Amino acid sequence: MRNFSEKDWKLFRKKLPGWQEAYMERLCKEYIDLLSSDTNASDRFWELEKRIKDDRKKTGVIATMSRSKMILNIADLVYDGAISMDELEEFSDDVKTAVRMLLRMEQ
Repeated sequence: MRNFSEKDWKLFRKKLPGWQEAYMERLCKEYIDLLSSDTNASDRFWELEKRIKDDRKKTGVIATMSRSKMILNIADLVYDGAISMDELEEFSDDVKTAVRMLLRMEQ
């Protein structure tokens, strides 16, 4: 990946914690719904364990803070539904274009 502007990098570092917090809040609500479902306790337990194991690897929960991984991180956040493309409004057109290209490659 090419280097993007210092402004984009600073903006990413500023926004990422809030994006992650909102994403994890959504996950917690999903876990509550899962635990509140009317199924066997063992089924709920193992499903929750699986979900947490999978979710903890997502960029919305943990991200490698590296300028070289910024675009990949942003694309992962969009792909996982942690953020939308609308939330990239303040970023440069170069960033938005690179994210769109990566997302097309994943389809």
